[in-house]
Amino acid sequence: MIWLGLAQQQQLSEVLLGWVKLVQFVSLRQRILSAVQKNATRGDPRSVIRAIDQFCSQKEWAMNVGNEKGCILDSVVSEVNPATVLELGTYCGYSTVRIASLLPPYAKFITLEFNPDFAAVARQVIAWAGLEDKVQLVEGASSDWIPKIKEQFGIKTFDLVFLDHWKEHYLSDTKLMEECGLLRKGSVLLADNVICPGAPDYVEYVRSSPRYKSHYFRSHLEYTKAEENLWYLGIIE
Repeated sequence: MIWLGLAQQQQLSEVLLGWVKLVQFVSLRQRILSAVQKNATRGDPRSVIRAIDQFCSQKEWAMNVGNEKGCILDSVVSEVNPATVLELGTYCGYSTVRIASLLPPYAKFITLEFNPDFAAVARQVIAWAGLEDKVQLVEGASSDWIPKIKEQFGIKTFDLVFLDHWKEHYLSDTKLMEECGLLRKGSVLLADNVICPGAPDYVEYVRSSPRYKSHYFRSHLEYTKAEENLWYLGIIE
């Protein structure tokens, strides 16, 4: 048996804690991908969603939309029936798969992801669902790409925008989309996690702006019982 001094024990604890954090935060996306590849049927988007929901509800929490809010997302997509969609924040591709599976063949769907590691996993999840031909996954900062969208992708305006990236960017990116002319009368914005972790400046902006008709769906934080609201915003002017 090797006896360690207090300083050595503390040092070892810090190293072990570092490894635990590394496993939790770096490898979680890989474990989600493995769950999909092990339990989902290739080419079946709904089985991909079920595999991720099962993994995240029974094994490890992850910041996907989750099934409760996912059903709200499904209903909004079906109601709007968009021809052009922008998703800000792909993460591992969960909501991307839900959206893409409901779009008509002619729809253009762009999803932006800043983190290249998340994007790499999302591409594989999307491909496993058989939806790679319906999704244009773009890596980079939303503030860099939003001004380029019209020129790069030939999209004039978006019928539906789903905001699910860094909450502190919700307001600035919404204003940037307005400035770039990507939003029109009838465009619908759906914003997740406006209560937890929260985007108070964004909520205040859309509530007070005469351009927006604001509605929210009461729900829970993904895979928990914590109350959360998913906002549905239709531009009316």
